[in-house]
Amino acid sequence: MANKKKVDQISQLQTPKSDSEIRQVWRHLRRNRMAMLGLAILLLFLVVSIFAPFITAHDPVRLNLINAMQSPSSEHLMGTDWQGRDVFTRILYGGRISLAIGFITVVIGLTVGIPIGTLSGYIGGKFDLFVQRIIDIMLSFPGILLAIVVVTILGVGVEQVMIAVGISTIPIYTRLVRGSVLSVKEEGYIAAARSLGIGDARIIVRHILPNCLGPIIVQSTFQIATSILWAAGLGFLGLGAQPPDPEWGAMLSRGREYMRAAPYLTIFPGLSIFFMVLGFNLLGDGLRDALDPRSRRYG
Repeated sequence: MANKKKVDQISQLQTPKSDSEIRQVWRHLRRNRMAMLGLAILLLFLVVSIFAPFITAHDPVRLNLINAMQSPSSEHLMGTDWQGRDVFTRILYGGRISLAIGFITVVIGLTVGIPIGTLSGYIGGKFDLFVQRIIDIMLSFPGILLAIVVVTILGVGVEQVMIAVGISTIPIYTRLVRGSVLSVKEEGYIAAARSLGIGDARIIVRHILPNCLGPIIVQSTFQIATSILWAAGLGFLGLGAQPPDPEWGAMLSRGREYMRAAPYLTIFPGLSIFFMVLGFNLLGDGLRDALDPRSRRYG
């Protein structure tokens, strides 16, 4: 029993999950101005999306043809579209759709990719070979192309986009987790745990997966940005959210028809996509440095 506790303690030294370690990561992240800028951008989008009904009194989908194609003004900060809907309001509510797509697709990828990648890396042998060949086939298709194929099969709509983009993230997480598991399972404390008769399930849950969290967290941050970009691309192609849903990609696609007369119809949705993706990327870069012990040591 004492030896098993010693193995647990050795494993925990490799895992950045203690309170002091979390505080150290946060201190390093806080010193990164670009990461803090990205976090501020994301918090702004999150707050205005959640509290959109309290920020604007306009309805994002209700038609008001009398006010159609009005330029930005004090009443309509970003103008109105061809059906008289307030663009600012639709941008706020569209943030809900984009954030939901980003987070749910990553959850799908994590839920499927982590177990498969863990078993593939830990078991190895023919099982690993079989899984990796399937992953190679999936990765041979560009992610957005794979998502288009899945949407074509499932049909158009926000839910279908979430499933399609989520499926596209599975091979990414599977490959990432497999690589992390292959590295961690060669550590000395894993061999010590096996020699003490600790079961494979406990080794995976207690000693291997916690030490893979760093790469998973960083990849998830970047993947949310990528998923939002892919969803906007599908919406731009007409395969995503359908009218009258205020999805940024669909707004961008329809607004290009009025590019000369009302450029704000494409500028504001485009800037929203740009800044949200930028925020996640800046935060991801900061997390990558903050979760790297070598960077914290010399940073």
